[in-house]
Order: sequence, then structure tokens, then C-alpha cells
Amino acid sequence: MPQNYTYDPDAGEKILFIIDLSNSMNESLERSTKYNLMIKTMKEILPQISPDTEIGLRVYGHRMGFTPIEACRASTLATPIASNNSSNIAHSLSKYKPRGMTPITFSLKQAIRNDFIGFTGKKHIILLTDGGENCDESPCRFVMEMIKVRRDVQIDVIAFNINDSDDLEQLQCTALVTSGKFYNAQTSAQLYKGFNNSINRVKNVEAKIILPQVK
Repeated sequence: MPQNYTYDPDAGEKILFIIDLSNSMNESLERSTKYNLMIKTMKEILPQISPDTEIGLRVYGHRMGFTPIEACRASTLATPIASNNSSNIAHSLSKYKPRGMTPITFSLKQAIRNDFIGFTGKKHIILLTDGGENCDESPCRFVMEMIKVRRDVQIDVIAFNINDSDDLEQLQCTALVTSGKFYNAQTSAQLYKGFNNSINRVKNVEAKIILPQVK
């Protein structure tokens, strides 16, 4: 884990959405598919984010590859982090379809090591997945090692329609170890709530006002 990074708590928080496009996102839910419900939710959430907030998008599972190793490297920075970026993220999402595996840990490694280069403030990842890691890695173990040398990354995890207890435990660990929030979203309404709560946590921190004590 690289240790040569600079953390400035006053530099402002950057948000990176990491979105699951594995094949299971094609599964049916609420007379639609999990993929379509995710797209609909993102289109509702993105306009609520201030144009001044710097946000980006990474997707994973959007291609298969000829070997399992290639499929487990299917992770792409679709929209680099920038301000006034909501429409770009919505456009990027529309270009990809669910196809492959669930390389969560590889995606987190790529995001933390590469996508936030040049940013010194808090790195806020909002990870959406409809399943656990299936590429022979552990996001929980990865973040437990990461926090030994880095304290500038916070990961909120939205587990979308997941029922496997081991998967949920791994994902909950990934969030809580980094002081993030874990949302178990079984429905589209809960999916919206998870995204909304996660982006509003940033708003609340940025807008916090400390009033003087009355003597």
C-alpha cells in the first residue's frame, strides 16, 4: 500500500461513484431489472449534487474478457472526477451494459491509487453492488490494510438486493472499517434512500456551522 500521499482536511471532499455492471444486474426486480432501476435512480440523484462538488464515475463488470483474469480486471474510470459533472456521468452510464464479473477489490484499488491522483482532501467513494466479490479477493481485507497507512478514504457501500450473509458481512466491513456507511437496499426506494443519504452526508459536513456558546 503506497504511503506517499498528502492529506489536507481543508481541501474539500471528492466523490467517486463505483457502480456494479456485472451480469447479475440484468436480473428482474419490481417488473424491471436491477440495472434499469439503478439508471433511473442515478438520473434522479445526480441533479441534486451541487455543480461545485467534484464527482466522478468508475464502473466494473461491464465486459467479460477471454479469461477469468481479464474479466476480473474489468474496471474503468468512465468519468474522471471534476466539478459540474452530473450530466457527463449520466451520459457515461448509458454507454455500458451489465455483462461480467464482480471485481470489487480491484476497482477499489484502482480508484484509490489512480482516480484521486492530485486531490489532497477527503476521498469519498460510494460503492453500489448487487453481489459480493467473486474474483478471489476480499474488499474487507484490502481496506483493513489500507487504513494502516491512509486515513483520507471513506467508503459508503450500498448493497442492492443482496441476501447472502457472507457477502453482506464483507461489504459491511468494507464500509465501517473506513468510517463509511452501509446501506442494505432491497428495493428501488431503499436504493434511492441509500444514494440520497450518502451524498447528503457530504452536504451536511460542508454546511456545518458551529454556533458560539451562550454564556
